[in-house]
Amino acid sequence: VQLQASGGGLAQAGGSLTLSCEASGRIYSSYSIGWFRQAPGKEREFVAAVNWGDRRTYYTDSVKGRFTIARDTARNTVTLQMNILKPSDTAAYYCAAKVGSPASMATMTPAFGSWGQGTQVTVSS
Repeated sequence: VQLQASGGGLAQAGGSLTLSCEASGRIYSSYSIGWFRQAPGKEREFVAAVNWGDRRTYYTDSVKGRFTIARDTARNTVTLQMNILKPSDTAAYYCAAKVGSPASMATMTPAFGSWGQGTQVTVSS
């Protein structure tokens, strides 16, 4: 699976942005696709994931109620709708895919699975 992330940009605190991750290649129902982020000087952290087959989702606590992840099988795309943005959401966002549950992506490391290039999200206060 190859992944292409897009949609980053600049937003004010309280605003919204939508990220898209377009997947190419055969995506099986056993795959989950998710988003990670990495701020300068910090480790990459899990944000959210969705199972391609049954649409189960999993979120890190800091984005629950603000971010929504969804998959569109017709367009082979996973979107991350980000609302009520905070300056602490500023980071490079990466999409990734692996076989397994959405929750299992929370412990995924860059050495495993498929990764797209990053897209920058900057939230000003």
